[in-house]
Amino acid sequence: MSAAGKPRLALFDLDHTLLAGDSDQLWCEFLLGLGVLDGAAFAERNMAMEREYRAGTVSAGAFAAFYISTLAGRSGQEWQGTREAFHREVIAPRLSAAARQLVRERLADCALVVLTTATNRFLTELTARELGIEHLLATECEVGADGRFTGRPKGAPNMREGKVVRLREWLAARGATLADYESLAYSDSINDLALLEVADRAHAVHPDARLAAIAAARAWPVLKLHEGDAA
Repeated sequence: MSAAGKPRLALFDLDHTLLAGDSDQLWCEFLLGLGVLDGAAFAERNMAMEREYRAGTVSAGAFAAFYISTLAGRSGQEWQGTREAFHREVIAPRLSAAARQLVRERLADCALVVLTTATNRFLTELTARELGIEHLLATECEVGADGRFTGRPKGAPNMREGKVVRLREWLAARGATLADYESLAYSDSINDLALLEVADRAHAVHPDARLAAIAAARAWPVLKLHEGDAA
């Protein structure tokens, strides 16, 4: 319970915040290494997409569709072994001791802890489980009648202002609003400015240049959780 008498709500971005790296980009690199994806052109586009995301110039729809397209044609069950190997070999080692400790602290002192990410649910639900975070808001993947991923997002991506929309909808489904909580938000990216601005207490984690300037102007705390993962 906060000093104001409200329960606390912690909102964590994932990529470059709790995770030293970007889940989508790392997934593409992993698939390229396995030979599941092929070609220098795709690898180049993967890096370009990351740059455009960091700059805030790619649309949410284009961002989500590009990365979800890597799942197309297989079911979740068919991807399961690859997903588990990716999490074990790539993702888990990039969750630093400091990031894990911060999550444990918020799990101990907050009524709700939410991992909110633009990356799709299929890739990030193992990460949420690894961190002990029950509640995950992520971009959803469309699944066809045959049970296989179509390669398209389902509904609006959980990105930029979409994170706030999805959060409000999720809270409403629980019979609550943001005003019912003292909210804390953590992110590295200017793409999450809308989320940080609706929180009572914003924290910039390894912030990109534009977010760092805003954090300095507004006296937001700046955290470092990963060695060598500054923007």
